[in-house]
Amino acid sequence: MESLGSETSLAGMEASMKEDLSMEIDLPFKQSLATAEDWRKALNKVVPAVVVLRTTACRAFDTESAGASYATGFVVDKSRGIILTNRHVVKPGPVVAEAMFVNREEIPVFPIYRDPVHDFGFFRYDPSAIQFLSYDEIPLAPEAACVGLEIRVVGNDSGEKVSILAGTLARLDRDAPHYKKDGYNDFNTFYMQAASGTKGGSSGSPVIDWQGRAVALNAGSKTSSASAFFLPLERVVRALGFFQSGRESIGNTWEAVTIPRGTLQATFIHKGFDETRRLGLGSETEQLVRLASPPGETGMLVVDSVVPGGPAHKHLEPGDVLIRLNGEVSTQFLKIETLLDDNVNNKIELQIERGGKPLTVDLKVQDLHSVTPDYFLEVSGAIIHPLSYQQARNFRFQCGLVYVAEQGYMLFRAGVPRHAIIKKFAGEDIAKLDDFIFVLSKLSRGTRVPLEYISHTDRHRRKSVLVTVDRQEWYAPPHIYTRNDSTGLWTVKPMLPLDTSLVSRVNFTEQAIANNRVSSCSAEVTPVEHAHQCVGQAPLNGVVSMESSCEQIDDGPHSVDESDAGTKKRRVQDDSTDGVLSPECALHESREVRLEETGPETETVQRDFQVAGAAAATNASVAERVIEPTLVMMEVHVPSSCMLDGVHSQHFFGTGLIIFHSKTMGLIVVDKNTAAVSVSDVMLSFAAYPIEIPGEVVFLHPVHNFALVAYDPSALGPGASVVRAAELLPEPALRRGDSVCLVGLSRSLQATSRKSFVTNPSAALNIGSADCPRYRATNMEVIELDTDFGSTFSGVLTDDIGRVQAIWGSFSTQLKYLCNSSEDHQIVRGIPIYTICQTLDKIISGAKEHARLINGVKRPMPLIKLLEVELYPTLLSKARSFGLSDSWIQALVKKDPIRHQVLRVKGCLAGSKAENLLEQGDMVLAINKEPVTCFRDIEDACQELDRCSDSDGKLKITIFRQGREIDLLVGTDVRDGNGTTRVINWCGCIVQEPHSLAPMPKPKFTTKNVLMVQFIFRWCHGSPVHRYGLYALQWIVEINGKPTPDLDAFVAVTKEIEHGEFVRVRTVHLNGRPRVLTLKQDLHYWPTWELSFDPETAMWRRTTIKTV
Repeated sequence: MESLGSETSLAGMEASMKEDLSMEIDLPFKQSLATAEDWRKALNKVVPAVVVLRTTACRAFDTESAGASYATGFVVDKSRGIILTNRHVVKPGPVVAEAMFVNREEIPVFPIYRDPVHDFGFFRYDPSAIQFLSYDEIPLAPEAACVGLEIRVVGNDSGEKVSILAGTLARLDRDAPHYKKDGYNDFNTFYMQAASGTKGGSSGSPVIDWQGRAVALNAGSKTSSASAFFLPLERVVRALGFFQSGRESIGNTWEAVTIPRGTLQATFIHKGFDETRRLGLGSETEQLVRLASPPGETGMLVVDSVVPGGPAHKHLEPGDVLIRLNGEVSTQFLKIETLLDDNVNNKIELQIERGGKPLTVDLKVQDLHSVTPDYFLEVSGAIIHPLSYQQARNFRFQCGLVYVAEQGYMLFRAGVPRHAIIKKFAGEDIAKLDDFIFVLSKLSRGTRVPLEYISHTDRHRRKSVLVTVDRQEWYAPPHIYTRNDSTGLWTVKPMLPLDTSLVSRVNFTEQAIANNRVSSCSAEVTPVEHAHQCVGQAPLNGVVSMESSCEQIDDGPHSVDESDAGTKKRRVQDDSTDGVLSPECALHESREVRLEETGPETETVQRDFQVAGAAAATNASVAERVIEPTLVMMEVHVPSSCMLDGVHSQHFFGTGLIIFHSKTMGLIVVDKNTAAVSVSDVMLSFAAYPIEIPGEVVFLHPVHNFALVAYDPSALGPGASVVRAAELLPEPALRRGDSVCLVGLSRSLQATSRKSFVTNPSAALNIGSADCPRYRATNMEVIELDTDFGSTFSGVLTDDIGRVQAIWGSFSTQLKYLCNSSEDHQIVRGIPIYTICQTLDKIISGAKEHARLINGVKRPMPLIKLLEVELYPTLLSKARSFGLSDSWIQALVKKDPIRHQVLRVKGCLAGSKAENLLEQGDMVLAINKEPVTCFRDIEDACQELDRCSDSDGKLKITIFRQGREIDLLVGTDVRDGNGTTRVINWCGCIVQEPHSLAPMPKPKFTTKNVLMVQFIFRWCHGSPVHRYGLYALQWIVEINGKPTPDLDAFVAVTKEIEHGEFVRVRTVHLNGRPRVLTLKQDLHYWPTWELSFDPETAMWRRTTIKTV
């Protein structure tokens, strides 16, 4: 907020000359006669009245983002409990704050006023809450400010408890500092300047003289120098007077006060007489102004900008020189402000000169509070409210338009940026927020509708996107927040009753067809590209770095527009899955079933696409022509409110392959760097037919890098006859030197292919652990080719006639650097098709293992039996050096004459049955007396246990450990393909049980099931865990001394904690470091809720556990 890096670039040489000249013609220097003893007495009186303010902006709103910060304030009315600080500290939106006095007494404070324009605001507190400190209020003396006055800035500078900085007032007529192009800026006022060198945290500090009076309010500083900027106190004194007019604070009760503020929606700047003459000011007028103005006046007020649609629009223009207001010469901001504030809703007369021509205009003064929003709509994590005067002035838009302060999930997924102005929604014009709410209330969950918006960066062009209304319950229903200055809170009410259409379910088959009609006929839908954004990525040490500018603001996740070019995955957000369809029982044995019901329309479509395909494929290979109808481009969106299992991104895309297609179900296989978690929304675009329909992640293999996505073939309409499943060829396995054809899809859904040769058909994959535990492929052998096709292209490997032998999939990894930093990266390798075939065969055979609802029908999904041990291969020559006998080496070479390797234990998954039996470094020689040389041997042994009805689920493993052969009976673990199905959001952090996809250690002194806290930075900014530092990569061991071994225990403990109570949390970091911290629970803005997968409806359900 306080960073003024752009200040120097705005000035230039001419402005520098002006500042130098201004130094010479400022008010005369007044010698300070204060002694050191005088300053000591003044500071002893002032310091007890200065407080450290710790504020948490719970939601992004207007010019401010959500986040936690600290600043300074000081008591200006002890009896009423009023603290003065900056407007950017009080925040225009919801805020929770505490004030700490010098004796470490901490009390809650509540906002009662924030000025719409100037950088000051007030908090209130209960004076009776201060029991152990004797202090006095600091009097305000704006009239005492003068050039040369020796001052002290007392406050929380750079996070210090009390910091006292000395300086001398150098200017009283500095232009208001410019902070941001798209954020808060003060205007229509002078600022004071001194070289006091204030830094982050000193916002709101009193600027005092030797008598202990506040002569100004510290507001900002220039980062490139020691200059600090102070706000004059004249308007502060006026505002404080309204609060002191007979109103007393009694405990937590407070009567809201309206402070009259007027505006013309025009910005004035002070220019010297030399500049006004160049603007056309006549010499007679200049002489008149000089005679009527106070001695030492050096310039006049000139119109700098006018907000469209405001009172001054089409009446005042930039460059107009102000002569008189209501017949009185006005050259100072204070006189204008006083006149406007005293004439709200009345007309005033302005006499101006425009290019030397005198003009008189009558303008009606508008109520400034009427163009300052005090409510907002929260829907799918987005914050939408009327455009404020502050932002209207920044962006040159009319006040009151529908403004996106934060995109959330629904809008961010569609590509609507922050600061966008919504102009049209679902075909309806949107002029105000009530219009948007009315249209939204008529939409059902899962509906896709067009939205048009404009942005200040491209204001002359409307952009159109498709918005999908959340179908799953990723977020709470839409709510409207309204500011209440009596309580200092924002009251919350539902946008609609819970039984309205927005929360109703829809038949997604009909919806998908309707959506495609909308997509085809809507006007010019421009696809919006999103850069690679690390929204869900945790910092290396689990601690968010605090960015400090004068207020030490921890900047929010809204600055998520950083790009990571060259990465395949993009983050955005989406909301569409699958609905309840008419049940059909039979699962056809064939992986591809011809649709029997073909009408004239279907035959026409099929014939047209065959002709078109033949024409387009004249230069295509046989494999490309065969594979193209089986390829799908997938976009997977993960809601930021529930980024589980350490998923590192919110938006992924990649190429999938149709492996099963019937009348009732379609299945697509894709790598898990595209479909990473089941908590996601999937959209499918088919290469064979121009349609986009939703999909649903139904299976995530616990070990191998592939996932299965289901879709409803009936949603394809006539395209169902064109789309087909690929022919899979698991045997024979690829060998070195084999020729393969790599076929994939471009972003324009064009099939591309290239011949290549296999250089290594069994390369052992070795991917290191990421900073944040997440899925990484282990115990896998992949296929390497002789050509590098880049890290973003995915597809399939086929033989010459188009039979699929492998998936060319993406693997997530991290590049780590010497400076303890890392960067998400990816590699692409071939994934053999045999494991995919085994999984598909179990689904088709209808084995009664684990049922899942797909398209309204319960389908059998396989349970995977695993030896939860991470292995890596070691050359037999190295194994001989470790003491492995010649007989075993010969047996292993005889079993596999190509690999010449033995598998060694790298580690066991926490909580697995092998954890206490196998040790790091053990060599796995045989299972059930059969030599083992590769990962597939172990998988085959585990699968054999499924075929034995009398099996106890244990493997007889022969290992080599420290020179001895040992036979062990090791149990296997059974995993489904659902992934994590339950998550708790408590105080703004996501709590889940450790997922089996990421091997991780556990604290040895805790119980088996310890919780891992994953703090999602984007949506938990401004939450209690952000405020008190409960960051990511930690296990929660105890809460208030009660163990939390599982989610049920965690919920039971947190339900006992009331709103506003402090909680003691014991944690253990991933690096093993224990910690105890406290935080205050805030159920008003951050209720505790649970998101869980309901297998009966195949829907994710959100349940509120505790709120106020």
